[in-house]
Amino acid sequence: MSAIPSFVSSFLKEDYALSKEQISFYQQNRFIKLKQVFSQEVLSWLNEVITERVRIMNKETRSLDERNTYGKAFLQLFNLWLEDEQVSELVLSRRLGKIAAELMQCEGVRLYHDQALFKEAGGGFTPWHADQYYWPLQTDKTITAWIPLQPTPLEMGPLEFSAGSHAVIEGRELEIGDESETMIRERLKVTDFAHVIEPFDLGEMSFHSGWVFHRAGANNSQDMRKVMTIIYMDRDMRLKAPENKNQQLDWDTWCPGAQIGEVINSKINPIIYQH
Repeated sequence: MSAIPSFVSSFLKEDYALSKEQISFYQQNRFIKLKQVFSQEVLSWLNEVITERVRIMNKETRSLDERNTYGKAFLQLFNLWLEDEQVSELVLSRRLGKIAAELMQCEGVRLYHDQALFKEAGGGFTPWHADQYYWPLQTDKTITAWIPLQPTPLEMGPLEFSAGSHAVIEGRELEIGDESETMIRERLKVTDFAHVIEPFDLGEMSFHSGWVFHRAGANNSQDMRKVMTIIYMDRDMRLKAPENKNQQLDWDTWCPGAQIGEVINSKINPIIYQH
């Protein structure tokens, strides 16, 4: 195992200053984009180690033409932090955990799980969806850090948001796929929610809540769109009874041993940050 450079360790312990206006923006819209969360040097190192871990873990051998809409959207690898000490430096970092807690306005955050989402050159769109459809979590105090490992222009398929759409109930019952893309798109057409489609600069990232609707376009570039995500939940989050098969699977996989109605404190749901 390669040593973690001191410049990375020290950087990830440093606080990122959020303004009251940024916290208010998140509370209203349930997403926010933040610039210069990572330096070029740190992001370059993260790109290298996460790309290598994805290479080792990836088992997908089918061509894009052989996959369904979900499969075309990205290569998806889970809980890299358990496989790689270097990746865990990011996933368990104070820097991001503190941002997550401040945006959600909670006393602390635990890890739900992490995911690498690598959209291949020529990879398809990611359909409209709300993440929390998959999660057996009792409240909406959930947030995902979406970390591009390179500048992400529109042609690469950056994350898109329907600002404030966490207030919409219709569509929450849909797993990600062609149906969710069509039905949620049509539902959002009759709302006043802003559809935010913007590129991401180097070092820029976003946070979004579990119930805000979001999607991403196809990757029409010649390069892999590399993204690392970290899902946080309120430190005091309790497990709810699963409402679909995906929530049951998530309970078994990401909250092993947790009990319905109790705080989720398994060994793979550590507290990352608390006041």
